[in-house]
Amino acid sequence: MADLVSAGINEILRSMPPKLDKACIFKVPNFLRQVNQKAYEPQVLAIGPYHDHGSDHFKAMEAHKIHYLQMLLNEREENDVSKYVTKMRELEERARQCYAEPVSLGTDDFVKMMLLDGCFIVQLIRMKSDRKLRDPNDFIFKVGSFSNTVCLDMLLVENQLPFFVLWELFSMIEICGQDLFKKKVFELFSIIFPRKQRPIGYWKSIEETHHLLDFKHYCMYHDPTNSYKKMKQSYPPWNLIRCATVLDEAGMKFKMDEGNSLFDIRFGHGTIKIPLVIVEDGTECLFRNLIAFEQLHPYATLHHVTDLIVFMDFLIDTAKDVEILRQHGILQNMLGDNGEVATMFNRLGKQVVVSPDFCYGQVLNQMNEYCDRYRRWNKFIAYLKRNYFNSPWAPLVSVVAAFVLLLLAVLQTLYSILSYTKQDVQQY
Repeated sequence: MADLVSAGINEILRSMPPKLDKACIFKVPNFLRQVNQKAYEPQVLAIGPYHDHGSDHFKAMEAHKIHYLQMLLNEREENDVSKYVTKMRELEERARQCYAEPVSLGTDDFVKMMLLDGCFIVQLIRMKSDRKLRDPNDFIFKVGSFSNTVCLDMLLVENQLPFFVLWELFSMIEICGQDLFKKKVFELFSIIFPRKQRPIGYWKSIEETHHLLDFKHYCMYHDPTNSYKKMKQSYPPWNLIRCATVLDEAGMKFKMDEGNSLFDIRFGHGTIKIPLVIVEDGTECLFRNLIAFEQLHPYATLHHVTDLIVFMDFLIDTAKDVEILRQHGILQNMLGDNGEVATMFNRLGKQVVVSPDFCYGQVLNQMNEYCDRYRRWNKFIAYLKRNYFNSPWAPLVSVVAAFVLLLLAVLQTLYSILSYTKQDVQQY
């Protein structure tokens, strides 16, 4: 019996594929997928081998891929795809190693998939930057919301081609340096989080870039003050913060940071500064896939999206918290329902592992210290304002209350200034 067991296990071991050290395209594990499965599923466009290109809801875009290939051949006055197929065959083995999960496609089907998907993406990149290449009736560019959906589909964790495949195809079509190619890719996705991004001189090389989601993830991080890097280097033990409603009651002030970085959150002198976060239909999908990339990718050294979402999840519990952030210009709610936004942030934080070097740890500790120090005092001030200062029936009490409020406000300001001048305020 033992020999049979050994033989069975040995057979399993022999049939195992070699370790894929170069794997960079993963399937989303169930513990993340179960929170919101649709966020990881393409809506109209299947890219790569993980999704069934023959599904009914992908048929229109599969036909559009053929149309784009035909447009390319017509533009170049070619009538044969042989040289493109030959190039894809040269890249097949290297491309297969990029997929962490087994790929069931045979060689011919895999090469066909790479050519059609790669050509489609490359043509979109070219058409975005050069309107003359577009078909006037191309529904992708005629319908703005559809264009957004296509771009979001190309930024899903599972819906990827290796970046070098796109570069090789592009190089066969245009004489172009790597920087210009990356700039054109950047322009294609500029409608997704249209904020100032990492300067082009600091982008990763094509060899270091794994796929389109990796490219977007790396480019969207831009911190001119370098405070995020400093925070990661000095990560202290940290505790959870209270929600925005409780912090507001404690007298903490909220302010929208007008800087360019989405991730530069700072606290000082009783004020938390948070960059504008726009919440619209595709926000949850993009955030989930960026987080999944950070959680799954062994080469991901930045976890700025996970850190931001965890921070916002701490801050938001209910619709009232969303309303406070919205009133101060920190959240722009395009969904309409504050409760829906609160639910989104609460769900985004589920099943997410916070890295030990969570970059906002020091900010959280400063906020907690302020809240503990001033919460009772500010609640007392709020009580006086509500019950005495605004009372028309007690003028004498109102005058006394006004004096007390003024005295307390002055003392609080002085105490706050004295306290924070002793602290390191570099992050403010």
